[in-house]
Amino acid sequence: MTKVLLGFMGVGKTTVSKHLSMHCKDMDAIIEAKIGMSIAAFFEQHGEIAFRTIENQVLKDLLFANDNSVIVTGGGVVVLQENRQLLRKNHQHNILLVASFETLYQRLKHDKKSQRPLFLKYSKEAFYEFYQQRMVFYEGLSDLVIRVDHRTPEEVANIIEGY
Repeated sequence: MTKVLLGFMGVGKTTVSKHLSMHCKDMDAIIEAKIGMSIAAFFEQHGEIAFRTIENQVLKDLLFANDNSVIVTGGGVVVLQENRQLLRKNHQHNILLVASFETLYQRLKHDKKSQRPLFLKYSKEAFYEFYQQRMVFYEGLSDLVIRVDHRTPEEVANIIEGY
């Protein structure tokens, strides 16, 4: 069955996936190829609702392929209820990467390569509330939770491969 990496933006899902020996499918990369622009540009031009619709279709396609790969989700994949229902059907194979809010905030703040539209939109306090809301969804869908604060991407990948 397909494994799914879940977690808040900046937790390291894409970075960890590069250390896995399993075939990984990065949803953000697939979506960007499909829409022909960066996710940030798409958000700005078309809005979050249009993005979530595309994200939902990509998630369906990847889950239904059921090809024993690892799906690397974007941080907001849990926003739509339909996505959460799809992920619940994948139970026992959803892996949540978790870091402290402060770790995530600092990573996102210093990430000049990937400006996240939703990060830029909020104050730190409002972003914390946003983080807490999403964590409830992630935790309700995850079968394995891996704290990444003090682990290297290689260590996290080894845990995933042993699961």
